[in-house]
Amino acid sequence: MRLALTGGLIADGTGSEPTPGTVLVEGGRISAVLPPAEPVSEAEVIDATGNIVAPGFADLHSHADFSLGTSPGAESQLAQGVTTLVAGNCGWSPFPVTDLEPLRAGTAFLGAQKWSWTDLSGFAATLEPAVNLALQVGHCTLRIAAMGTAQRAPSPDELLLMQDLLRAAADQGAVGFSTGLIYAPGTYASPEEVAALVTTAAECGLLYSTHIRNEGAGLLTALDEAITAARSGGARLELSHLKAVGPSNHGLITTALEHLDQVDDVDLGWDAYPYTATNTTLTTRLPAWSLAGGALLDRLADPAERARIAEALRTDVLLSPDTVVIASLPPGRYDDCRGMSLTEIARRDGVDAAEIVLRILECHQAAVSVINHAMREEDVTAVLEHPRTAIASDGWIMDATGPGHPHPRNFGTFPRVLGHYGRDRGLFTPAEAIRRMTSLPASRLGLTDRGVIRRGAIADLVVLDPARIADKSTYDDPWQLSIGVEHVLVAGRPALTAGKPTGRRSGQVIA
Repeated sequence: MRLALTGGLIADGTGSEPTPGTVLVEGGRISAVLPPAEPVSEAEVIDATGNIVAPGFADLHSHADFSLGTSPGAESQLAQGVTTLVAGNCGWSPFPVTDLEPLRAGTAFLGAQKWSWTDLSGFAATLEPAVNLALQVGHCTLRIAAMGTAQRAPSPDELLLMQDLLRAAADQGAVGFSTGLIYAPGTYASPEEVAALVTTAAECGLLYSTHIRNEGAGLLTALDEAITAARSGGARLELSHLKAVGPSNHGLITTALEHLDQVDDVDLGWDAYPYTATNTTLTTRLPAWSLAGGALLDRLADPAERARIAEALRTDVLLSPDTVVIASLPPGRYDDCRGMSLTEIARRDGVDAAEIVLRILECHQAAVSVINHAMREEDVTAVLEHPRTAIASDGWIMDATGPGHPHPRNFGTFPRVLGHYGRDRGLFTPAEAIRRMTSLPASRLGLTDRGVIRRGAIADLVVLDPARIADKSTYDDPWQLSIGVEHVLVAGRPALTAGKPTGRRSGQVIA
């Protein structure tokens, strides 16, 4: 298929000012970038007049490995111009699998995945996606594979097994290693354990992505832990969804950015999403010991243990029940509470917030996702403005419609940056916003033939209307696709035409 994208302004992904021209596509790659007056023959024309032609957007922080298999059309992503998703983040990946049930329970993704694989190659073979997927291997998953959900240090043999499984994933095409140090069992790991695995990852040429151990009052200490691990292991470091959580920590992000700017001996980057609310599992509010051994539900059934967990919750200054909203949960007693805050549900049941947390968890297999309105706009803006910030969603919803009350970042991250923060608020030019979504994330992954418009690059391309592009999804009404992306090509084949998915599955698992 030979295509010519004509009439638009080309934003090549480098941050350079967009210029008129024609992008010629053949055999899945960009065969030429031509001046606007040069004629093109024997090509199907995509008229980009009045629009910007850019590289397809790369989402450095996604959890699509737990959803793309059952939702391969990726409609929510194509509507945003996303052509590559980087998954295996926050310490969780769907491989390697040695003991399936604790892995499924730990991820809280209890949906329709068949889980018919044991390793990265087996997982990749099950996919036929409309967009590309780059895979990382998660520390929590490695830990479960080697030692279950035990709250202790690994034995030397268990650590060696984790390292061997990490190397095997790298050999099969993993692009990174990730930790999620607020999630059990990752939170049980010492800095020394993490550093040993980071060293192995670096030896394999992998990026180290981390959801750091503390995003509240301990933010700076947690950043230093990540930097120290990367420095000692010689790893490239990606700080996931950089933020400061909790009212008492608002403003701390300015100090954090200044701190990061002083690091000059680590290949360091970070990403962020353009929203003031987080989205995570309700179990992250529990004391780590309550999750050990995968026995939370057993502990909740024990009156003494239940009382102990409730007391820990009552002293958790970050719980903020007014701002924690139920996003999704499997069938059970609180089915009708999606979109309601913990305070509202507790008031309805006539109990306090600690008790309602425990009731919701025990009635829904402890697989509850929540939205937490925990950041302030000034801090989000400060991170977005920093030139080293890549844009990423931290999302996993691939479909246009569905159940639950998901975070709007699943549907609107990239158009929100281009529209609300770029065009409307003037934080950056279209070219700079596009750089944060294209060449910057590609460079963090070491990809040289994606994220730019130049001859020979893979033809993952997006045509967007800069005057119209906007996010439509809101916290109150999340199931709304973004607008303003007109066309998307994946490997040179139309995946979205005139704003509508074509149904083509031209994506691939990339290494």
